[in-house]
Amino acid sequence: MEHEKFMRMAIALSEQNVAQGLGGPFGAVIVKDGEVIAASANKVVPSNDPTAHAEVSTIRLACQQLNTFNLQGCVIYTSCEPCPMCLGAIYWSRLDKIYYANTKSDAAAIGFDDQFIYEELDRPMTARKLPVEQLLHEEALSAFKAWEINTQKTHY
Repeated sequence: MEHEKFMRMAIALSEQNVAQGLGGPFGAVIVKDGEVIAASANKVVPSNDPTAHAEVSTIRLACQQLNTFNLQGCVIYTSCEPCPMCLGAIYWSRLDKIYYANTKSDAAAIGFDDQFIYEELDRPMTARKLPVEQLLHEEALSAFKAWEINTQKTHY
């Protein structure tokens, strides 16, 4: 029943976002040890930030709240199956589990279709719709070399 309670919170955030005209119908809640750490709806439109999906916004809030970039021990409840960007953010933040309500097919049916991104990732870079060109590789390697030998670095 706890899982359903938290999912209902995420769904309520998605519904409120639509009702208030703030953007997409997406909400997310991050929970640790049965306590809500952070919650947010999609903020793409009001923040003019294409990365401000509900999951990413909630991860940002949770990291601020817990003063860490590592959310191990936490789970996320999201009103929709995460898009590729959000899924990446969830993996990078090391959340323990994802609970979702609507599917990516449900999202596609109302105009939020990420299938093209999955297809692009399967293509070689030279065949992608967005042109990609590598520049200054040797110069850029200097930062990587400095990182590699840095004894003060924080691993993440």
